[in-house]
Order: sequence, then C-alpha cells, then structure tokens
Amino acid sequence: QVQVVESGGGLVQAGGSLRLSCAVSHTFGIYYMGWFRQAPGKEREFVATIDWNDDTTFYADSVKGRLTISKDNAKNLVYLQMNVLKPEDAAVYYCATKQTYGPRGPYDYWGQGTQVTVSS
Repeated sequence: QVQVVESGGGLVQAGGSLRLSCAVSHTFGIYYMGWFRQAPGKEREFVATIDWNDDTTFYADSVKGRLTISKDNAKNLVYLQMNVLKPEDAAVYYCATKQTYGPRGPYDYWGQGTQVTVSS
C-alpha cells in the first residue's frame, strides 16, 4: 500500500499563491499522480495529473495557466503550484496515485487532504 501525505495548504487572498506538496512512501507501481479537490457542497473534481515516468500532464480547464503540477522522482514528491488563486479554488485538495496504466480511470491511494482557503 502507498502512503500519501499532502501538505502546504493554508489561507491566501485572492490573487495570491500557494504550493502544495505530496509525499508518497514509495513509487513502485505508480503510473500517474493526481491532484483533486472538493469544495463544500460539491463533488470531488479533477485538478491535474502527471505521468510519473515522464512530464506528461493534464489539467482541468478551470486551472490551466494558474495551477501547475510537477514532480521530483528522486524525492518521491509531487507539487501543485497554485498562482492567481480565485475564491472558487477554495477546497480540500487531495493527492492520489494511479496504479494502472493510462491517465484515465480510478486512482488508487489517497492522502488525507489539505485545506486551501481563498479570501476576497
């Protein structure tokens, strides 16, 4: 089982920036790492994903150009750089691993989430 731990959430004003981090216990069997978020009263939604073996990325349209996913394979870390934050970005952000090939399909191991609050 992969242990997943997110960190870096906090309170930021609209237009500000945060960087979230995701640490995984080991990367054997991981094909993709993804970021998801869930706002109060809403379903969990996809934010971004990155192929663990290269730099291929996919983003939700709502975050393109503002949020950037990246990784450090040597350190077992995935990042989400969040710039020009909007109130609608406020949510609990989750990091997850995908243990099957391809960017689509369910993710397998999830972190506990980190809260991002955006004030106006």
